Amino acid sequence: MRSIQMNTERLTIRYIEENDWKSIQSIWLDFKQSEYVIYDNYKETNSESVKQRIAKWTQFTQSGIEHIFFTVCLGNEVIGYVSLNIEGDGYEIGYGFLDKVHGKGYARESITAILDYMKKLGVKRIVARTALKNVPSVRLLESLEFKLTGTEQISFYQDSEGKDIYFEGGIFDRML
Repeated sequence: MRSIQMNTERLTIRYIEENDWKSIQSIWLDFKQSEYVIYDNYKETNSESVKQRIAKWTQFTQSGIEHIFFTVCLGNEVIGYVSLNIEGDGYEIGYGFLDKVHGKGYARESITAILDYMKKLGVKRIVARTALKNVPSVRLLESLEFKLTGTEQISFYQDSEGKDIYFEGGIFDRML
């Protein structure tokens, strides 16, 4: 079993494990209450679905480098996750954290450590996508030295008439 553990001043970052499913479920349930939920793809939150998805994430992480999933822990509590999926000549990064830890620097601290780790693996480029109206996420990416390199029209949801609801998504790049 492949494993990694990184420690920052306050956090432990490790590869995701199947038994993390309840923590990830809590993050997704928490996110469903957020005003920013409309800017992300729908995540099924029933227990069986989350268990299956996290089992897949664990399998991907253990079996190769195309998809890598980390948990971010404060003490013994999983407070967030970070995903990396191969895209072109680098990886696309995604992340989610419990609302109660927003604004405390945990996302920045953990992502900084993960970017350093990816650089040591020889990765040269990371891309991130977020809604431009998701100001906290845009600020986080900018603080991590990501640069806005483009925009795209995205739709994850439909209105009551079945028409797509579009928003402007930003494409952010960072060279490592």
